[in-house]
Amino acid sequence: MPQFSIITITKNNPDGFKKTKQSVESQNYNDFEWVVVDGDIEPDNGLYDAMNKGIDRAVGDYLIFMNAGDVFAAKDTLKTISRYCPADFMYGDAMEGGFIKCARHHSKIARGLITHHQAMVYARNIIGDRRYDERYPIAADYKFTAEHLVKSKVCTYINKPLCIFETGGVSGRNASQGRAEQVDIRRELGMWAPLTPCRQWTGQILKTHAPRLYLKLRVIFDK
Repeated sequence: MPQFSIITITKNNPDGFKKTKQSVESQNYNDFEWVVVDGDIEPDNGLYDAMNKGIDRAVGDYLIFMNAGDVFAAKDTLKTISRYCPADFMYGDAMEGGFIKCARHHSKIARGLITHHQAMVYARNIIGDRRYDERYPIAADYKFTAEHLVKSKVCTYINKPLCIFETGGVSGRNASQGRAEQVDIRRELGMWAPLTPCRQWTGQILKTHAPRLYLKLRVIFDK
């Protein structure tokens, strides 16, 4: 059976950490380790520095990033994911604000993250020495995923929610900066998506003011 490393970053969020802890401990799949990087105990240079520390400590075959406040969608989520192994990259849908947010196909990574970071599973052997690029304080997860996909031969979509995403995180509070960073990342990696910034801006407006319509349109245009 594959071993999963669940990496949790937490700082000044005891209630969120408790939720995540309960979710991790409720999993009915036993072959996993839980790697916690606590910014209140050990100083770091920000979110992605802490996540890099988590990668350095992980020993599992696959890495899942589940930060404080985030939870698995069900008690059998890890067991479900294990059935799709081996793969270089696995991803699924997410629950957000009571709605299912469907993942877009991994080939459309130039449009932005294909699903929530917590609904993506990375093979550690593909990661190798690569780490989150801390030059991008909001969108480093986007670059990390795009680079992982370039190296992945087997990418598998799991057609169900894998996580329940807690809104109000750093990316949501800094959406405009995140979009700007993604432009720089696409330029750096040679990805061509000229209409993506406009599409993302429109999507953010709809997501804020008409979430049901946003999710319906996302299924139509992103699948």
